[in-house]
Amino acid sequence: MSDTSAISFDIHTSDATAKIGVAVWIDNVSVFQTDHLTETTHVKHDVVDDNQERELCIVISGKTQDHTKIDEQGNIVKDVVVNIKNVTIDGIDISQLFNEKTVYTHDFNGTQPEVEDSFYGAAGCNGTVSLKFTTPIYLWLLENM
Repeated sequence: MSDTSAISFDIHTSDATAKIGVAVWIDNVSVFQTDHLTETTHVKHDVVDDNQERELCIVISGKTQDHTKIDEQGNIVKDVVVNIKNVTIDGIDISQLFNEKTVYTHDFNGTQPEVEDSFYGAAGCNGTVSLKFTTPIYLWLLENM
């Protein structure tokens, strides 16, 4: 068994012209950062399996009210979202588990008080998608699958 586990996923924006920023952190280590996500980006990081509690944070920024188009009835007709897909650990797809275990903290882009929401693969507001896990990751997977 390896002393590390590779966490990887793809980040994609629904509108490459919108200047949406994304930062990825594991604990206090910056793994990826951009001020303007323009294409699908594959993020991969090796995590040491050292019996520690860890936190993966994906921070979305730069979304404004102008990125959401609403019709006369109040229905959203166009929106900019950041999708997080193809989440794997050592090549094993854990996308469903990721969506079940993550917390999406946001404040509706400053229009409402901060809330903690479930995450379903797409972030439509500035905020943080957070997954807490423990190492070794394989034990965490066995306990949570």
